[in-house]
Amino acid sequence: MKIQGRKGFLFTLENVSMTDIIMNMFIFFFISFSLLYTFSPQRIQKLDVKLPEARSVVPIEEKNQISISITGDGAIYVDKDKVTSSGLRDKLAAKCKESPKAAVVLRADKSVRFKQIVNVLDLLTELKVTRLSIAAISE
Repeated sequence: MKIQGRKGFLFTLENVSMTDIIMNMFIFFFISFSLLYTFSPQRIQKLDVKLPEARSVVPIEEKNQISISITGDGAIYVDKDKVTSSGLRDKLAAKCKESPKAAVVLRADKSVRFKQIVNVLDLLTELKVTRLSIAAISE
């Protein structure tokens, strides 16, 4: 007497569709999270500015803020837009007119001449900006 074993396969069409659904979900979440990472506000605001060190640093959590960045080579950026020193007044006046209660964050590279920082601070005083923060990193 010869005993025959089952030679059936466990491969059915239900398994194929489930695999397809899982692969599609994987692709969807992979693309979604990579887009969220790529276009996050923290990554967009990155400019090559080496901030000076300070002992007491308070994080700024303002949603309505204007960021002025001065890089090591003296280039000035308002938010992400590069401006000349003569066009800075017009750009800041327009931004302050848009949102008069906005806080201004000054991010200056530690190698920038102090005269350039004073010029920006003088301009902010002329525009009657009262909410000003100077960015630094903790030691």
